[in-house]
Amino acid sequence: AVKTSDKDTVSAAGEKDADSPKEEPWETALKTTAVHMEVGEFQGHKVSVWDLLHSKYIPEENRKELLELYQ
Repeated sequence: AVKTSDKDTVSAAGEKDADSPKEEPWETALKTTAVHMEVGEFQGHKVSVWDLLHSKYIPEENRKELLELYQ
């Protein structure tokens, strides 16, 4: 049981480590930068720029263009 537990822990940590390098610094910045919204479905909430970019307010074509510019 202890070995299984250790393997699970290592596996979980390995997965997190594998995901971390894939996230670019610009992506992290977009996910951690929040803005307070005054209107729309997010009214009265703080929302990450990443979530705004992936909301119904930004069409996919515009989102791709903005992400290319930001990189």
